[in-house]
Amino acid sequence: MTALALYEAPPVDYGAAEAEMMRYREAGTKRALAFDNRGPLRFGPDGALEPAILESYWRHGFYVFEQVLDPEELADIEHDLADLLDRAPTSPGAETDKHGQPAFDHGRKGRGLGWVKPLSDPVGGTDYAHGRHPAKMLEPEAPDGAPSHVLQLIHGSLQYSEACLRLYGHPGLLKVAEAVNGSDFTPFNEAVWIKHPRLGGSVAWHQDGWTHWDSPELDEGSHGFNFMAQLYGCDAVNGLWVVPGSHRGARADIKAMVAAAGSDRLPEAVPLICAPGDVAIVNRQALHGSFANTGSKPRVTLNMGFHRRRFVLDVKTGGVHNPVSVYDADYIRRRARLILYAIDARRQRWPDEEPYRYEPLADEAGNYRWTPAAKEDIRDYNLEDIGI
Repeated sequence: MTALALYEAPPVDYGAAEAEMMRYREAGTKRALAFDNRGPLRFGPDGALEPAILESYWRHGFYVFEQVLDPEELADIEHDLADLLDRAPTSPGAETDKHGQPAFDHGRKGRGLGWVKPLSDPVGGTDYAHGRHPAKMLEPEAPDGAPSHVLQLIHGSLQYSEACLRLYGHPGLLKVAEAVNGSDFTPFNEAVWIKHPRLGGSVAWHQDGWTHWDSPELDEGSHGFNFMAQLYGCDAVNGLWVVPGSHRGARADIKAMVAAAGSDRLPEAVPLICAPGDVAIVNRQALHGSFANTGSKPRVTLNMGFHRRRFVLDVKTGGVHNPVSVYDADYIRRRARLILYAIDARRQRWPDEEPYRYEPLADEAGNYRWTPAAKEDIRDYNLEDIGI
């Protein structure tokens, strides 16, 4: 199935709600595939992203770029993640792996690993992240013999995986970031999501941003976007669901929407349907969430987010993704060095590929070569994430 050492679990379903859930998935998949927001990366003679792609992204709030990553790059990523899972802590708070050695995140100070009880929704209806997940998802009963927790999230993934770092420097994706957020785009954060088959927890419906909803300058791109690269692909069972067009206008009343639906199955939502190597771009203001993974297929998603500079410069963070601080020019410049390291790491792996030129730090690119010293320089880099 996969090379990753994922937990095994017997079949599980939603109980009395399973039939409705199956119909919901089928209808959502049909609507998702009928949209005009999927296809390969396409650039014009001037190197700019094809305007039709941008128009579709801004209209729907998400787009699926097909076959971005080739089998060689996917194999590199899978190899690194298999190694990380082999060296992961044995449980939340543990400092050693299953071999009795220090876990791969041992001694890190930045935001660490995210664990979840099987098939649970740990944040819905809580005050977590400024209360942006106001409605709880249905929690199917965990199968007999399930572990108490499964690893669901690896924060600061670029410091642990060179394959993830090289993906971060992908020239086509960085050109998309430029097209959406301008040539002076800035980082947000990076993470790996793991939805274990028949055990992966849900993520309650939410919109990511919290800073600019009441700003007179609010528009459909104020809180940035996430790239979501798929190692094994995703579908209506294990994948993210998005409400098309919800990135425009005021913040959604999620509680009212769930109440009107009579369940957590929002009728307007559609799933991301991706094959291995596809990369989705999802607006952070779009209403999105995911259900517990009751299916037999894992989902492994590599998240990489970016912002418009003018919406983060001199903004005070809310402390969700990093310690409370102000994103001044020096802060942004230091965090953006990860882009230069990623570009050089990718150049070393694929020297025949034309690298991306990151304009804000173009004159300093020679100072950020990917070396053993650089690996130490990015230790705990995610203490300087840029969340808004």
